[in-house]
This record gives sequence, structure tokens and C-alpha cells, in this order.
Amino acid sequence: MNKRLIGIIAALALVVGGSLVYSNLTKQETKTETANKTAKVGVLQFVSHPSLDLIYQGIQDGLAEEGYKGDQVKIDFMNSEGDQSKVATMSKQLVANGNDVVVGIATPAAQGLASATKDLPVIMAAVTDPIGANLVTDLEKPGGNITGVSDHNPAEQQVALIKALTPDVKTIGALYSSSEDNSKSQVEEFKAYAEKAGLKVETFAVPSTNEIASTVNVMTGKVDAIWVPIDNTIASAFSTVVSSNQTAKKPIYPSATAMVEAGGLASVVVDQHDLGVATGKMIAKVLKGEKPADTPVNVFSTGKSVINKKVAQELGITIPESVLKEAGQVIE
Repeated sequence: MNKRLIGIIAALALVVGGSLVYSNLTKQETKTETANKTAKVGVLQFVSHPSLDLIYQGIQDGLAEEGYKGDQVKIDFMNSEGDQSKVATMSKQLVANGNDVVVGIATPAAQGLASATKDLPVIMAAVTDPIGANLVTDLEKPGGNITGVSDHNPAEQQVALIKALTPDVKTIGALYSSSEDNSKSQVEEFKAYAEKAGLKVETFAVPSTNEIASTVNVMTGKVDAIWVPIDNTIASAFSTVVSSNQTAKKPIYPSATAMVEAGGLASVVVDQHDLGVATGKMIAKVLKGEKPADTPVNVFSTGKSVINKKVAQELGITIPESVLKEAGQVIE
């Protein structure tokens, strides 16, 4: 009897031991499969211009920092080149392509992806006003399938810089695209800060890049300076803004480093590459299991000043030493 009992116990021990070994092996295989699985990331960029290109580069760098590089990640990249009909088509395509997560660079791209899926995680990059663009209802608790990184334009700092560099400016013309929701909200915020500082703001909206030259020609006769928000339409044709202002020579205050480098006088800007890196890191979190609904939107709202000394000299503007000392970047 004891021998039979010992035999049964030994058999049970073998079964249990075997199960544990099998279970551990299965877990290890699953872990290996997960580690070896190539993450698929769909990226839709609204238009080509240096600021958005920097964000895309930053996204790749941020993913790489989190281990998603080489064979670990496959990026399915599309660019709608500012065409709204392409945004809708490409958004559907990226959702249908079997990507694990989709990313919208700039507000129209994020809105397109949001319309294309209510299930797949959508990460927004460079969306200035996520609530105003109807992408999320709460920045702390997005609640749906969308989260991401927002570049809140440092309008108050920009107004202070305008007053420091060009104290004689009384009227500012705000040039923006009427088709971009994020631009409208930025103009409202900038106008409020500017008026509080004793400046007058006149708004000039363009439906597309085709109207930029004629609009700039009109506005330069009415304003002392030009201000441009974070606006993809204007940024993609910023050279037209600069060339149309050649005769009037009004100081231009854009909202991105690339535009200051391309002929703007100065600005206070959010670093676009840093914003992209933060987006890449957020994508990595979602790939590792975090839910967009519980991931707060990361808001970049403090900027650094960028001054174009060459343009200042052309306009006969003397930059105060205090402004130069505080500048994050000085373009010679």
C-alpha cells in the first residue's frame, strides 16, 4: 500500500514538474516572440516643411532611444503634401495596413487618423490645440484611443520679445490659414496677450498658399510687423511671405526656428526635434501596453528665443544685449 502511494506521489510530482517546465518554456517563448516581434508604426505627415521634417526625425530618434530601431520597428510613412483629400485616403490606408499604432504629424493629419479609426491607438504630434481640434476632451485623461504631444505656442513670450526688439511697433498683422483649426485658436490667444500689452492686432486669413503673396502685399500697407502662428500652410510657403515683404521690409515674427532661419526676425519657439523625440517615446509606451485613454497629453509650452542677427541688421534694428544673452539661438 505504501509502495503504491509512493508511486502515485512520484507520478504526480513528475506531472506537476513537467507542467511547470512546459509553462516556463512557453512563457520564455512568448517573451522571445514579443521581443522579436517587429513593431509596425504608421506615420502620416500633413505637409513637407522643415519644422515637421524635424518632428519626424525626432520621432525616429525617440523610438530608437526606447529600443525600437533596425529590425525592431517598421515605419509605414506617408505624406499628404497639404492635400485634405489625401489625408482622408492615406489615413484609411494606414489603418488598413495592419499597423500597431498610427501617428499624425500636425493637426489635419491627426484629425484624419481620428476619423479613420476608433480602435487603433492614434498618437498626435505637433497638435497645438487638441481640445479645440476635437481630438481629446481632457488633456490629463484623454479617455479614447488618442493621446500625444502638443506644441502650445508660447504667445505671451512672443509678445514680450516683439516689444523688446521693436518697441515702436503698434499694429501687428497676424497671417494664418483659415483651414487650420489650431491656427485660429493661436491667433485668438496671441491677440489677447498683444492687446493686454497695448498692441493692436489685425488678422489676415488665407484659404491656401496661392493667396499668400497678395495678402502680404495688402497687409504690409496696414501693419508695422507680421506675426505667423504654428501654421503648416504658411510654413510650407514661407519663402513667399519673405519675398512679398522685400519692398515693405516689415519685421516678421514667425513661430518656428526654420522660419526665423529663412528670413524671420525672431521668435520664441518650442523645439520641434525635442517634441518629436517626446512623441517617439510616447509611441514606445503605447507599443509596450499603455492605453492612450490613460496617458496624459504631453504639452510643450515654454519656448526659447531665436534671433536672426542678419535680418535685424538689414532692417536697421539694434538687438538689446539683454535679449541676446537670453537667446536660445542666434543666427548670424
